[in-house]
Amino acid sequence: MSQKNETAVLVLTFLITVGIVGSGLWWFANRGINLGIFADSQSEDTGSDINAPPPRSTESTSNFATVQNVPNGLFNYGGSTTWAPIRLAVDSAIQAARPEFRLRYVDPTGETPGSASGIRMLIEGKIAFAQSSRPLLDREIARAQQRGFGLNQIPVAIDGLAIAVNPNLDIPGLTIEQVRAIYTGKIANWNQLGGPNLAILPLSRRMSDGGTVEFFVQDILANQSFGSNVELVTDTTQALRRLAVTPGGIYYASAPEVVPQCTVRALPIGRGSGDFVPPYQEPLVPVSQCPKLRNRLNLEAFQSGDYPITRNLFVVVKQNGQIDEQAGNAYANFLLTEQGQELIEQTGFVRIR
Repeated sequence: MSQKNETAVLVLTFLITVGIVGSGLWWFANRGINLGIFADSQSEDTGSDINAPPPRSTESTSNFATVQNVPNGLFNYGGSTTWAPIRLAVDSAIQAARPEFRLRYVDPTGETPGSASGIRMLIEGKIAFAQSSRPLLDREIARAQQRGFGLNQIPVAIDGLAIAVNPNLDIPGLTIEQVRAIYTGKIANWNQLGGPNLAILPLSRRMSDGGTVEFFVQDILANQSFGSNVELVTDTTQALRRLAVTPGGIYYASAPEVVPQCTVRALPIGRGSGDFVPPYQEPLVPVSQCPKLRNRLNLEAFQSGDYPITRNLFVVVKQNGQIDEQAGNAYANFLLTEQGQELIEQTGFVRIR
């Protein structure tokens, strides 16, 4: 056979083959058969554990409407007061998008709301999940295990802790060691830190009042006790009012609660002398221009870790294989969506992803 005839035969054979394959595909498609499963079976063979959870995809976690495994019902929750701005902005948006997942914040009975009380209520079966501004304690994990279940803490946001003083106090900043010395009573006058001859009045909430105080004592005071000169206040609102009229006062709280205020000034903080990083975006907005202009959070420094006092915010979930665990995981997944992270950032906290 000549070369020209061989070429013609090959071309004809190719055209016939294409026609047969095309007809077959048309036949399958018109009967609703998904041929993509064959491609999927080839691409999914990666050697990974078949019991591993599916990887998060941008498409599946972009907003509240696409979160899966969301239970129906009304779920009580409680915990950290630091979370109040998130509860106000994010939780209402969750319920608008997913009305089947109803939320109700519950105050503890006979004690101040906070991370510790929320986790205690979770362990005692009074709420479905808890919000915490500090990590779980060993004794809390042990109490849960005694009741036959575990606890899982899921980080969903980053918060900075701000150190606030009276706006008229002339001091450039403080180191972590200096803050510790003030609150343990080793430094009692601002002139010991290069400031005016003025007695220092440290303000704090009680240890039982929440995760912020527990975090401060553990991470800043290195578990040392407060000095006898520390004045205890009921809440941050009371503390900021006291600070505004107390020239030598000092207080600590979540940065979103402090930085935008007009009546106090948040101090730059450093790990060492001269290494100060402000919790606000520079330049500092003076009191005279507030509230027309307000200081904004230094989110970049919080996220990078350059600002030395940061912490994670956690959703604490009961690991018992029941609907409470499903509700807690669903709530955390809502907050970890792109929509949830954007809303968290709008409330003044730092997105964790």
